[in-house]
Amino acid sequence: MRIALIGNQNSGKTTLFNLLTGQNQKIGNWPGVTIEKKTGIIKGTKHELIDLPGIYSLSPYSSEETISRTFILEENPDLIINIVDATSLERSLYLTTQLMELDIPMVLALNMMDVLGKKGIEIETQKLSQHLGLDVVVISALKNKGIIELIQWITEPSHLIKRSHPPFFDDAIQQKMEFIQSHLDLRHAEFISVKLLEQDRLIESCLTADKLATLSGVLDELNPDIEEHLVNQRYRFIESLLAIVKKERLVEHTLTDKIDRIILNKWFGIPIFVMMMFMIYFLSVGVVGSFTVDFVAESIDFFGESLAGVLENAGASEWSISLLVDGALAGIGAVLGFVPQLIILFLCIALLEVSGYMSRISFLLDRLFRRLGLSGKTLIPFIIGTGCSVPAVMASRTIEDQNERTMSVILTPFVPCSAKLPIITLFVGALFPSYRGLVAASLYFFAVIVIIVAAYILKTWIFKGSISCYISELPEFRAPNMRYVTRDVYEKTGEFIKRAGTIIFALSILVWVLLSFSWSFEYGISVEQSILASIGNLFSWVFYPIIGELSWGATVSAIQGLVAKEAVVSSLAVINQVAELSETADPSILLAGSGLFGFFTPASAYAFMVFNLFSAPCFGAIGAMKKELGSTRRMVKAVLFQTGLAWLLATLVFQISQLIQLL
Repeated sequence: MRIALIGNQNSGKTTLFNLLTGQNQKIGNWPGVTIEKKTGIIKGTKHELIDLPGIYSLSPYSSEETISRTFILEENPDLIINIVDATSLERSLYLTTQLMELDIPMVLALNMMDVLGKKGIEIETQKLSQHLGLDVVVISALKNKGIIELIQWITEPSHLIKRSHPPFFDDAIQQKMEFIQSHLDLRHAEFISVKLLEQDRLIESCLTADKLATLSGVLDELNPDIEEHLVNQRYRFIESLLAIVKKERLVEHTLTDKIDRIILNKWFGIPIFVMMMFMIYFLSVGVVGSFTVDFVAESIDFFGESLAGVLENAGASEWSISLLVDGALAGIGAVLGFVPQLIILFLCIALLEVSGYMSRISFLLDRLFRRLGLSGKTLIPFIIGTGCSVPAVMASRTIEDQNERTMSVILTPFVPCSAKLPIITLFVGALFPSYRGLVAASLYFFAVIVIIVAAYILKTWIFKGSISCYISELPEFRAPNMRYVTRDVYEKTGEFIKRAGTIIFALSILVWVLLSFSWSFEYGISVEQSILASIGNLFSWVFYPIIGELSWGATVSAIQGLVAKEAVVSSLAVINQVAELSETADPSILLAGSGLFGFFTPASAYAFMVFNLFSAPCFGAIGAMKKELGSTRRMVKAVLFQTGLAWLLATLVFQISQLIQLL
C-alpha cells in the first residue's frame, strides 16, 4: 500500500516520517525543510510512505504545491496521512478540507497537542472526528507519542474506505459542484469540480474541448472573485467547527512569548543575531577549533612518518612512498584535520534550526530583504548553505516568485559552506593566530554584505518587478531533540568525510602526478619544471592583482576549488609536501611550516580567501544551479557573475590594503 504524508510546512511532517520509517531525513523547526518527495517503508509493515513537501493548499502557487498535487492526482495513493499542527488548527484545516474532496481514504494525525495544552487550549478530538467524518489520531512526533496507535490504524483494512464529509460551501455552490460532477467521469470529481469553479487553468487544460463546452454554462456565469469567495466559505466552515471543538482557558504568557519579546525586538534582534553568529565562528574556528585541528594534524603527521618508515623497510620505491604519503595522505589529511571544527559548526547551526530561532531571523530580515528584491523566505537557502550549497540551492524552489527564486539560486553559494571553512581556517590560523575567531566571523559578515550588494545589483539592473509577500507563522520554541541533532551532525560530517575519501583523494593523486613529473614524464625533477607548474604559470597572471605575485601554486589550487572547495586546501598541502623534497625548489614556492606560501601576507591571504569564498561553487552546486535555473545558458551566466564578482572583490581588498600601507 502506498501512503502519502501531507501537511503544512513546519507541522512535524518530516519528524513523523522519520519515526514511521526509521530514516534520518533532515528536520528543522522552520518551514521549507522538505523540498522533494521522499519515500520509505513503515517499520513492521510493507507499506510505502511518501513524504511530500509541506504545503498550505492544493492550489499550484508554488513548486511544492505543484509536486504534491501532481503526485496525488497522477499517482493515486491508497491512503493519506494528513498531519495537522494543533497549535495552528485554523490554518491547517484549510488543507484538510481540500484533501477530503479527493477520492482517497484519509486519517488526521493531530500533532503537538501537548504544546497546545500549555497554552490553555483543549481540542475535543471525538467531536472533531464526528463533525469532519474523519478518524483522528493524537500524536506528538517530537516526543514519539501516538506513533504505535497511528501504525495500528493504518494496518486496519476497514479504515481504507472513503467516508463522506460535511458540505463546506453554501447551497448555490454545492448545486454547481453537483452539476459539474454529473458530467465528469473522472476520479476525484468533487475536487476537480471545485478547481473548475476556482478557474484553475491546469485543471481546465486536462479536460477535452467538448467537456468544457458542456460545462461552459456554469463556468461562464461565475464572478471574477469566485476563488476568494470559496476560500472565505471554507474558513467559515472551519471557524464554526472550532467553535464547537475548541475550549480555551486564560494562561500566563508562555516561554516563547517571553523570549520573542527580546529576540524580536527591533533594537536588539539584529545585534543578538550578529552576536550568535560571531560566537559560532569563534567556537568553531577560534580556541576550541584550533586546538582540535592542531591535535589531528599532529596525529596525521605521525601516521605519515610511520607509514613512510614501514614502506621504506618493506622495500617500496621512492615514488610509491611519495605517492601515498606526500600525495594521498597529505591531501586527505589536510582536509580531515578540519573535521572537529566542522562538527562544532554543524552542532551550533543544528541547535538554532531545531529550536525555532531561524524562523525568527527570517522575520527580522524580511524588511531588509524586501528592499533588495528578496523576502525573508530567502534566508532558508542561506541557512542551509552553511552546511552545503547543493541542498541550499535546491531549497530555493520553496520561493514562489520566479525572479526572487533565480536571485536566491545565484546568491546562495556566497554563503560560507562547510567546504570553505577549511580554507578560512588554514589561512586564519597561519596569518591571524591572535584573531582567529574575529577574522573568521568577519568573512561571514562580509558574505552578508556581498549578498546584500549583489542582490541590489541584480534587482536594479536585471530582475525588475514586484516582490513576493512573505507570510510565515512563527513556531513555538522547543528544546532541541539531541537524538535528531546528533544524527544531523553525524550525517553532515559523514558526507564531508566521504568527499575527502573520494573526490579529494582523486584530486590529491592527480596533483601529485602532475607535480612530480615533467611533460617528458621524468620523475624527481624540480617542482618548477613539473606539468602542474607549467599549467599554473599560464593562468597565474589572473591572480596577480589578488596576491601580488605570479603564484602558479595558488592558481591551480583555486581552479581545483571548482571541483570541490576543500581541494584548495588539499592541493596546497600536496604542493607543500612535494616542494619541500625538491632540492632546487625556489624558496618563494615553499610553503612555510604554517602551511601557506611563503610570500603570502595577511592582506593577500585575506584577498585569496575572499576569492575562494565568492567564486563559482563546486561542480555539485553548479549542477544544482543548472537544474533550478532551467538551462545551461542561465547557469553559465550565473557562474560568470559569481566568479567575476569574486575576482573584483578580492582585487579591491588587496589593492586597497596595499594603498593603506603606502599611506
